[in-house]
Amino acid sequence: MSKIKITNSIVSVQWLKENFSAENLIILDASMKPVTNVGDAIAETYIPNSLRFDFDNDIKDMNTSLPHMMPTPEFFQDEVQKLGINKDSAIVVYDNVNIYASPRAWWMFRAMGHENVAVLDGGLPAWISAGYETASTLKGKPDSRGDFLSNPQPDSFIDSSYVLKAIHNPQLTIFDARAEGRFKGVDPEPRPNMKRGHIPNSVNIPFASVLENGKIKSKSDLQNIFEKHKNNKMVFYCGTGVTACILTLAADQAGHKNFSVYDGSWAEWGMEKENYPIEK
Repeated sequence: MSKIKITNSIVSVQWLKENFSAENLIILDASMKPVTNVGDAIAETYIPNSLRFDFDNDIKDMNTSLPHMMPTPEFFQDEVQKLGINKDSAIVVYDNVNIYASPRAWWMFRAMGHENVAVLDGGLPAWISAGYETASTLKGKPDSRGDFLSNPQPDSFIDSSYVLKAIHNPQLTIFDARAEGRFKGVDPEPRPNMKRGHIPNSVNIPFASVLENGKIKSKSDLQNIFEKHKNNKMVFYCGTGVTACILTLAADQAGHKNFSVYDGSWAEWGMEKENYPIEK
């Protein structure tokens, strides 16, 4: 089968099955253990020909104590090339539990200028529900490197100094993807030594509210969710920069293009030793 070009940031399991033999297709398992209850992960079962894309342990900034921060473009490029990924690769990323971590992998590639990438809607559970074949092992790294090149996109990931300036900017909306209890400071954070509350002037859209039965909601539903803020630049954050990318994917599906992810998220902003402004 000839090479394919991905035209939407979400693809169905049917689409993946139909394009399974494309010569430039790369399938990445980007699963990570959830810190919130998002369903039961399917252990030791994979879509055939899947490679492991581990941003929690391997493809991350090794020089910070913050979890799975975006690495330098050079480090990202080196790790991705080791997976045999090329400049023209069509990449599909998925989770072993519906949609959770895969949007983070999708956004990492987008941040490095690779547009030919999509999230598998419904992840591995949807693939299994469709009756498609699975594998018990992952595919090993290839012998030859790919020719992927990082092309960093400005402000795809932003830092706390950017957010501090953004708090009082009327042309910008900050969205918090955490559950309502954490946003309001009623429920404790899942990580130790963290304050409760949220970034001032931020809007709470729990990531679960853009999903339905483990899949991304319809374009019209997502447009309704973001309607009040459609003319603003959007900044997304969560606990550690993972579920913020689910909102980023949802905004993308709603037709918005001007957004950033605060990479440090609450893991940085809410640290007890820090003095960032907090609302409850």
